[in-house]
Amino acid sequence: MLKRGGSRWLVGAVALGCLALMGPSAPGGALSGRSLPVEAVKDVVPNRVMTWNLCNPCDASNLDRAAEIAAYAPQVIGMQEACARDVDRIRDYLEAFHGLVYHVAHGSVLQNWGRCGGAPWNPGGFGQAILSAAPITDRVNVEYPDGGSEDRGYLAVTTEVGGRSVRVFNTHLAQRRQEEFREDQVRVLASQVARHDRAIAVGDFNAVPDAAELDPMWALATDTDPRCRPALAGTCEPTTDWQSKFDYVFLRGIAPVEHRVVHTTHSDHDMLYTDLDVT
Repeated sequence: MLKRGGSRWLVGAVALGCLALMGPSAPGGALSGRSLPVEAVKDVVPNRVMTWNLCNPCDASNLDRAAEIAAYAPQVIGMQEACARDVDRIRDYLEAFHGLVYHVAHGSVLQNWGRCGGAPWNPGGFGQAILSAAPITDRVNVEYPDGGSEDRGYLAVTTEVGGRSVRVFNTHLAQRRQEEFREDQVRVLASQVARHDRAIAVGDFNAVPDAAELDPMWALATDTDPRCRPALAGTCEPTTDWQSKFDYVFLRGIAPVEHRVVHTTHSDHDMLYTDLDVT
């Protein structure tokens, strides 16, 4: 969705002015010294959904993250390990430098100065976030009863994908060797996904496809890669630097058209996007 008119150019002018004044930022900051795109992306792909664990802490600039997302211009993006301030900056850079306008929903599950900075009395929010080119309604942010070694949860919103109303869930499950916690978390998530005839559940599930704790999700949804399922786990394309598939776009009542795993140097998780047939 391309926002036309004076406000877009005002945002771009202010952002460019700030870049000229500030120059390259410190590692992990909002801006970097890389050259800016020559041409703005014209529009989002209306049936494209992306999931991306941003990696935190990682030495990546939000300007670079925005450029990575803009290259594929998804309608909806689910982010994990996301600081609320970083997500807001990414959204602003997507508009200012790429002409892409997104609504944002935050799903922070903890306030953490070490993860997200901020004043000691006002640390930044950390958790999930969803960007959508269409308006977002019915936001629900749920913290799992037990996150394991760190608070975890899911964010759910209603928005549009391919011109149709869809319930979108975005989650980050407990860390790799905490199967017992993920088992309970998946049951909580699956019970909510099952309430909708048409739903998308994205995120970092921290589990390979044939992990037993994912059974409730496989019982009601399919991965965007139709060849990737527990019985054929070895054929699933990895989505992490350690060559495991941890990132999913689970589909309920929606058909996949094509998908792609995009390697990125800005996170230890690759970007996974999929084009969908929502009809």
